[in-house]
Amino acid sequence: MISLKKWNDLAGLAVLAISLVTYVITMERTASFWDCGEFIACAFKLQVPHPPGAPLFLLIGRLFSLLALGNVTQVAYWVNMVSVLSSAFTTFFLFKTISLLAWKLIGKKREEGNVADTLLVTAAAVVGALAYAWSDSFWFSAVEAEVYGLSSFFTAIVIWTVFKWEAIDDPATGNRWLILTAYLVGLSIGVHLLNLVTIPALALVYYFKKYPKPGFLGASIAFLTGLLMLGIINAGIIPGLPELAAKFEIFFVNSLGLPYNTGIAFFTILFLGGLFWGIRYSHRTGRALLNTGLLSLAFILIGYASYALVLVRSGYNTPINENNPSDVLRFVYYLKREQYESRPLLYGPSFVSRPVSQKRGAPVYTKKDGKYVLIDYKPIYEYEPGSNMLLPRMYSSQPGHPQLYQQMTGVAEGQKPTMRHNLSYLFSHQLGHMYWRYFLWNFVGRESDKEGAGTLLPWQAGQSFPESISRNRGHNNFLMLPFFLGIAGIIYMYYYRRKDLLILGFLFVLTGVALVIYLNSPPTEPRERDYIYVGSFYIFCIWIGFGVMAAAKFLEKIIHKPALRAGMAGLACFSVPAIMVAKGWDDHNRADRYHSVDFARNILNSCAPNAILFTGGDNDTFPLWYVQEVEGFRTDVRVCVQTFLGADWYIEQLKRKINRSDALPLSLDSGNYQLGKNEYLPFYEIASVKGGINLKEYLELIRQDNKAIQVPLTSGDMTSILPSSTLFLPVDTRQVGKMNMIKRDLLPYLADSMSWKIGETDLLKGDLVMLDIISSNNWKRPVYFSTTMGSSHNLGLQEYLQLEGYAYRLLPVRVPGASDGYVNSDIMYDNMMHKMSWRETNNPEVYYDDTYRGSPVVTARLSFLRLAQQLIAENRIDKARKVVDQAMAVMPDDTIPYDQVSAGFIGALFDVGEKEKALDSARAMAIRSDENLSWIKQKDGGRNRDVNTDLFILQSIVRECRRAKQDKAADHFEAIFKKHLLAFNVYGG
Repeated sequence: MISLKKWNDLAGLAVLAISLVTYVITMERTASFWDCGEFIACAFKLQVPHPPGAPLFLLIGRLFSLLALGNVTQVAYWVNMVSVLSSAFTTFFLFKTISLLAWKLIGKKREEGNVADTLLVTAAAVVGALAYAWSDSFWFSAVEAEVYGLSSFFTAIVIWTVFKWEAIDDPATGNRWLILTAYLVGLSIGVHLLNLVTIPALALVYYFKKYPKPGFLGASIAFLTGLLMLGIINAGIIPGLPELAAKFEIFFVNSLGLPYNTGIAFFTILFLGGLFWGIRYSHRTGRALLNTGLLSLAFILIGYASYALVLVRSGYNTPINENNPSDVLRFVYYLKREQYESRPLLYGPSFVSRPVSQKRGAPVYTKKDGKYVLIDYKPIYEYEPGSNMLLPRMYSSQPGHPQLYQQMTGVAEGQKPTMRHNLSYLFSHQLGHMYWRYFLWNFVGRESDKEGAGTLLPWQAGQSFPESISRNRGHNNFLMLPFFLGIAGIIYMYYYRRKDLLILGFLFVLTGVALVIYLNSPPTEPRERDYIYVGSFYIFCIWIGFGVMAAAKFLEKIIHKPALRAGMAGLACFSVPAIMVAKGWDDHNRADRYHSVDFARNILNSCAPNAILFTGGDNDTFPLWYVQEVEGFRTDVRVCVQTFLGADWYIEQLKRKINRSDALPLSLDSGNYQLGKNEYLPFYEIASVKGGINLKEYLELIRQDNKAIQVPLTSGDMTSILPSSTLFLPVDTRQVGKMNMIKRDLLPYLADSMSWKIGETDLLKGDLVMLDIISSNNWKRPVYFSTTMGSSHNLGLQEYLQLEGYAYRLLPVRVPGASDGYVNSDIMYDNMMHKMSWRETNNPEVYYDDTYRGSPVVTARLSFLRLAQQLIAENRIDKARKVVDQAMAVMPDDTIPYDQVSAGFIGALFDVGEKEKALDSARAMAIRSDENLSWIKQKDGGRNRDVNTDLFILQSIVRECRRAKQDKAADHFEAIFKKHLLAFNVYGG
């Protein structure tokens, strides 16, 4: 007969198996959008991703990638499996943690429990663990190659080991568990730093065990000690030790004249020797606490040693080598994430503050001629008196952010925000929109999967939603059952185990609200950030488990048999994870979704051989890195990331061959591009070149540091300027003609010079690099701009850009008035119809979330539309009809609903003789927009929703019907449009 202990163990394994099967079935089979493509590429070849890196994740990912057995198209599948397995084991350790704490709530040891006790503990653990397994945010990260699944695993196992240590009476055995915990914390550093925030709360576990009669003062000291330990690890060990090693290195090399790395070697021997001596001393003298502490430090360092991967692989200058942390100085820069904007925490400027002076901060060195040469100082900005404030929340002056702050808080133009405005933003946006909204998504309900979507409350179940929301797969109503069960668990703990409730409460706050305060998010983010806070959702699921025990307590007066009562409570409460998986399955099932990779292939296939392609960051680049570095697809194309172009390390990478792409030509040398040099070039018009300046001559003047194009800064330093708003570049027309790259009917536009207005604006270093590449290339390699970048990043060259698919080709041919480039219908038709991939985009069973429905779908539809319109203009109606049919076939409305771009296809359908299709599409879009606008007006008067998209669709439908002489239909749609236009004008929309 199976023992009670075995039943509990088997239930834990069942939770593990259920979670694993769930994630394997719903896992994305290839590289998802956002960081996944970068992580998979870096794991496959052990490269260096964005700081601060995730070396342990990459090492494990590399091992899993070997299971692809040489099939590069399966590498992503196996690296995704790292998240699948680690997430499944997270739920397993959550089960074990709930079981441990539940026995404490019952007041018995595990071996003392009877059948009813075991059944109750097991039911609580199953319900809590599966609630987390099927929670929205955690499930999302569990099925893709991101660090958050593995990070959650380390959070789970660290919490479990601490509570496991608490249950051990033998001090010697218990100390081993503390050392294991320290090792796990060290390992977690190589995945993500979020796990460290659990340390202060876990310090309370230590205090409550060591001091059976705890007091407020003692608990406060324990918590503050935990905060100190967090600070030591986060600032003293992770960047602090390398930073100290760097100071030794500079002293040994610059002052003592010794070779590179001598100072690092000396510091390493000194530090490790001191640690070894301390461990031996504490052991010999019987100082158990000191010995355990030093051993714990040693094991944290052993776990942290995974970061050696970053130094080693960066030294090999891998194709992806962000920040090039190949020496200790760059390694510190990498660890401190200094490429990102700093965010004030306790005291600092607001968005209206203006710097009035600049001081020199820490020195910046570079290697040169056997020394570390000082090249610059990190700037420290001082702001006008009275402009700094406590707990600054509204700090960002990035484009668009001040306007959003004003809109959110009511700060008037030119007004300085007060503490009231500051706190209003904190509570309404940072805590409300950027945390509690996510919390409610997981345990109450979610309106839809659209960016910025709100929550769905139980009483909204019968509400009349528009079809675009009611049929959205992210439209999940949990009837607040998970929330109420968690609250019941909190109340139950309050009555029976307040010390553990305090510990879990601190863990909940530290991994949720405290992170909100620390991260200090700006008014807008590129994507939803709910995955950051899964640690707090993990804690709440522990309370959901204890809600089962609360339910059993509630049934005590109704059901008198303990075993039956426990079973009934467990069965009733199992409805909570059941409703979560039933509602969440369709919007978490990513099986058969491949368009992130196909999107990358389509961008690359828009380029001619051996091209130079300028792209934006994140989703414009990471999928491209994946298909090139992993699948080896179109490695002849050099992808130049516009957001990195101003970084000295990236410019050096451009100068070398990568895969099949030769080094890029640059006329400026490393000195012109080093950190602190030519970071920005202010526009300062010089009369002698007001009409325009030769780009090649301008670059030569910059290379020479010529005083003719320099002005002094307030600091006294000189800086080069942009002396004219117009640039021109000589063109060798005979050479260009021989290259056969210009369409015959465009040859009359070819001139011996191309001239364009770059604008009266400051140039950033990245812009300068882009101009240098264009100038130095001399048309030898095709130069492209990805259409996903937007026109603001093409340096005013719109009229010289030829659209060939998902990318514009730069040609020395100007078509006046081509404000968004001009279409080469022959090349683009071949690319769009014969070289593009659309796997499963027409399958209504496949789930495409808001990320896919955004840039990838808009890019595809807009490219098809522009091609069709060009073919219609050229009177090539048959080809235009094929393009329109292809566009609507590969991304039909029942799979990926029509959007604002699709409205343009109505006119194209009329033009190619497809009147019925045009009217059917118009009706479908008009009905949907009418529903959306009616619902928005009824819900909140349009004040908090974007109505412009639906108004634009209705306006476009009316315009196209009028143009096609479909006046009856136009009158009908115009009535709908005017109704909403009037309504939203009245409501201020």
